[in-house]
Amino acid sequence: MTYLNRPLPDRYQRPLYPNSRLERVLRSGRFAVTAELNAPDSADPEDVYRNALALAEVCDGINATDGSGANCHMSSIGCCALLARAGYEPILQVSCRDRNRIAIQGDLLGAAALGIQNVLCLTGDDVSVGDHPEAKRVFDFDALHLLRTAKIMRDRGVFLSGRKLTTAPRFFLGAAANPFAPPQALRHLRLAKKIEAGADFIQTQYCYDVPMFKAFMRRARDLGLHERVYILVGVGPLRSERAAEFMRTRVPGVHIPDAVVDRLAKTPKKQKRAEGIQICVEIIEEARQIEGVHGVHVMAYRQEETVAEIIQRAGILPRASAGGRQGARSRARLQE
Repeated sequence: MTYLNRPLPDRYQRPLYPNSRLERVLRSGRFAVTAELNAPDSADPEDVYRNALALAEVCDGINATDGSGANCHMSSIGCCALLARAGYEPILQVSCRDRNRIAIQGDLLGAAALGIQNVLCLTGDDVSVGDHPEAKRVFDFDALHLLRTAKIMRDRGVFLSGRKLTTAPRFFLGAAANPFAPPQALRHLRLAKKIEAGADFIQTQYCYDVPMFKAFMRRARDLGLHERVYILVGVGPLRSERAAEFMRTRVPGVHIPDAVVDRLAKTPKKQKRAEGIQICVEIIEEARQIEGVHGVHVMAYRQEETVAEIIQRAGILPRASAGGRQGARSRARLQE
C-alpha cells in the first residue's frame, strides 16, 4: 500500500504562518486577484516577462498554463521559474495528462526548489482536443490524486513510496471547479472531494451565468465548504458573439447563456470589445457580493493588457497594486 491510499492523521493542521504572497492576501480577508499568463510559443524569456508585466500591477498571483487545451507551449514550470526569478508571484499549473507519478513528484520538488509555492492541480484536457492528437495519454493521476500527493509530500515529508524527503515543499495547493458542468446540482460534492484531498484555494471555470453560480455557492455554503477553502470565481472578456459561440460550443466545460450572446450580437461592431469587458466587470461586481467568494481569476486569452482594465473598472484597485510594483522593480533589476 502506498501513502496515497493511507488516511491522513486528523491531528494535522495547516501551519499558522503563511507561505506564499497569494496565501497571505487570502488569509488577510482581502479580495484576491489572479490571472492567466498564456505560455508563449517561444524560447525567449522576454516573451514571458512582457506578458507578465501587463498583469503584475493588478494580480496577487499569475497562473502559468500547462499545455492548456492540450496544445504545446513553453512549460508551466519554465514560465514559473522565470516569473519567480523576476519577483512575481507564480502559480504553477500541473496537468496529469502528460506525466506519471514519478515525473509529477519530481516536478513538484523542482518547483519548490525554484521558489514556486502555489500549485494548481488539474486533470488536464484530453489530447484529442489539442494540436497533437496522436500524443500518448498518461493520466496516471487525476486532479484528486494529484492534490493528495502534493499534500502528502508537504504534510508528511515523504514520497508516495514512503521514502522520506530531506526537505518537504511548502505548497499552497489549488484546484479547479466547474459549477456549470452537468449535473449542476452535484458540482458542490465534487468541490468537497477536492477540499478533502488537499485544496487550499479554488479557481472556477468561466462564469457567465451568475444565477447558476449563486446556486452553486448556496449549496457549497450549506456544507460549510466556503469556510474550508478560498474560492476565486473565473471570469473573462468576450470579443464578440462569434467568440462566445465558439467558446460555448468548442471549449469543454464552458457555459454561456443565450442572453449574453444576444447582448453582444445587438452591440455595434466597434463597441463589441468594450461591451465584452463591461459584461466581465458586471459579473465581478455581482460575484463580490456573494458570500464565500474570496477573489476573482481572470482568463483573457492573449489579452493580458485587458486584465488591468477589467480589474480597474471593477473597482478592486488600488488594493492589489503593491505586489505588482514589487515584481516590476525586481524585473528592472534583472535588466540592469
